[in-house]
Amino acid sequence: MKANNLSDILRDFKKFTSRQLVEAIQQGNESRKEWLLYRFHLAGKYDPKITHYKLWQDGNEAKEIHSNTFMEQKLEYIHQNPVRAEWVDEPEHYRYSSAANYAGLAGLLHVEFLD
Repeated sequence: MKANNLSDILRDFKKFTSRQLVEAIQQGNESRKEWLLYRFHLAGKYDPKITHYKLWQDGNEAKEIHSNTFMEQKLEYIHQNPVRAEWVDEPEHYRYSSAANYAGLAGLLHVEFLD
């Protein structure tokens, strides 16, 4: 059995989650259903590899977490994305971020901190 590299794992993750998300949107009670599906269809319209919907951007930069310092750098980068996009002033103010948990506040999801 061949071990998968990070790129293979990320490719498979994107494929699986795309299908699951589209199915959830189609079958769920989503008020923006038509708009979302139209945007996903439009995103893949001119790519011959895309047969229905495109949810993920092309490419990936899969990186193996090799130290706590590296993990903390990546987590800080992720938490700062909504700030750089000027959606919020502070990372913990972005509703869908775990930054609130790391700031000692309650986030949407429970976060287990790794040692």
